[in-house]
Amino acid sequence: MLKKALFAATALFALAGAANAADLKEFRIGILGGENETDRLRNYACLADHLKQEFGFEKVSLFPAADYDGVIQGLLGGTLDFAELGASGYAAVYIKDSKAVTPILTTQQKDGSTGYYSIGLALKSSGIKSIKDAKGKKLGYADPDSTSGYLVPLTQIPKDTGMPNDKFFASTQFNGGHENNLLAAYDGKVDIAVDDSSGIGDFKDGYTSGTFRKEVDKGAVDPNKLVEVWRSPLIPNGPLVVRNALGEEWQTKLAAFFTALPEKDHECFAAVEGGDYKGYAPVKHDFYNAVVDVRKAAIGG
Repeated sequence: MLKKALFAATALFALAGAANAADLKEFRIGILGGENETDRLRNYACLADHLKQEFGFEKVSLFPAADYDGVIQGLLGGTLDFAELGASGYAAVYIKDSKAVTPILTTQQKDGSTGYYSIGLALKSSGIKSIKDAKGKKLGYADPDSTSGYLVPLTQIPKDTGMPNDKFFASTQFNGGHENNLLAAYDGKVDIAVDDSSGIGDFKDGYTSGTFRKEVDKGAVDPNKLVEVWRSPLIPNGPLVVRNALGEEWQTKLAAFFTALPEKDHECFAAVEGGDYKGYAPVKHDFYNAVVDVRKAAIGG
């Protein structure tokens, strides 16, 4: 009798959880730091409108975190339902709680690839032409939880210079996200900034996507004054993740919604993703195994 009662209680809680997910009234989206808050909210406004229309949410709340960790903690603490993370940010979530979120999709570049690059940018006037020319200079990082703005440069630049970054460069510093980091190099506050980029297309356009492209499009930087001095190996594009507490049904619904978005409203898709992408592709955790391992070894959770 007790066993039957326990099974019945378990089933009841499961049904209650499913009902709560089905009756979701508010959908909470975390937006990574790295670009100024006004631009982030403006770029995501169309997405909020589409989600309300598609699923009948009473409210879609946008949370532009001050830094990457704000979104990571929101997903771990259950105060956010969805976010697009970088690979290192996803690794941070997974290391802390492997059951917190599920990756559903990732972006595809115009050439169909699902990877991008960390690039090092410097002013032409600096005379720096390659990363080896930057010995004794200042290196700018974006955010401690950024893949292209910290984890990859931290572990990959030494393979080209033969020295750890804190030994090769006179100093390194975090500049509060990719936008601020690029502008720090452009304004001469650091000698090199590491930035996220598709690495395809024309340099004069800021390539097809990434922070460099965003800043060129906004007129914040003149690409003719910059030069690429370093490029990483290909990095897995970050995932769109859904909080597991919402259940598999919502993972499926949201994957279908985002897969259709580029064709339904390409302008909105481009605003959210910040550049000229092809669309989204399905992705699973295994795609990020290498990044999880590198993060564990280099900086931990």
